[in-house]
Amino acid sequence: MVIYLDGKFVSEDEAKISVFDHGVLYGDGVFEGIRAYNSRIFRCEEHIDRLYAAAKAIMLNIPISKQEMTEVLLETCRKNNIKDGYIRLVVTRGKGDLGLNPKNCPSPSIFCIAATIQLYPEEMYIKGMPIVTAAQRRNKATIVDPQIKSLNYLNNILAKMEANRAGVPEALMLDHDGIVAECTGDNIFIVKDNVIYTPPIHIGILDGITRRTAMELGEKLGYKVVEKEFTLFNVYNADECFLTGTAAEAIAVTNVDERVIGDGQAGPVTTAILHAFKEYANSNGTDIY
Repeated sequence: MVIYLDGKFVSEDEAKISVFDHGVLYGDGVFEGIRAYNSRIFRCEEHIDRLYAAAKAIMLNIPISKQEMTEVLLETCRKNNIKDGYIRLVVTRGKGDLGLNPKNCPSPSIFCIAATIQLYPEEMYIKGMPIVTAAQRRNKATIVDPQIKSLNYLNNILAKMEANRAGVPEALMLDHDGIVAECTGDNIFIVKDNVIYTPPIHIGILDGITRRTAMELGEKLGYKVVEKEFTLFNVYNADECFLTGTAAEAIAVTNVDERVIGDGQAGPVTTAILHAFKEYANSNGTDIY
């Protein structure tokens, strides 16, 4: 595997950053998880824009332009012969000292990894997955805004540990008022009477790029798509429920806290959106080669 690190392409064994990097010491940095389909980077410009927006929010000045960063993505894929895969693009605050002060980190560090990806099992896209609601609440936007895709993912990890203990793949997180927010690594949608609902960004969720794509595709398929706050009651009584994310794409949830959703299988709306997403992703994007 060949990895981009601060202007150079190096082997996995050579890809090292300092133990004094504030990305390691404090989770001070931002990242993007990006997919490649059929020799194209999916929604490349949107991912780059979101990376730079997150960096701006934490006053992290990325030392290369968006155009140069795009070339980093493309060249990393080329050097690893990626046609279908997953790209992790990371910008850390850089090497500093043991203090918190980011001013003591003069130069941010950039690295990019392009590899294959482990998806959920194929049968889960038909039968759906069980999830549980985590006791861990989603960070409030007034504390650490989830729109900042930062290297500090401990909020999500603590909820993921609850999923692990329950023996399920994902955990649903609520905000501090008990409103449904998102899962540990995916956005959530419910379907009721052929209307698709998803929580609004302002309650404290990541503005997911796969989420945006699913909303656009849902509308093109003729469904009404509404951003609206809802509670677990609405999830339990939904006709369908599905998650979206870079790795998950669009996957049905058929059991939440031991309540069966719909008929216990991936529903027609979820299936239609997944098929539309796969078709769209495999025919659109920034050419790698």
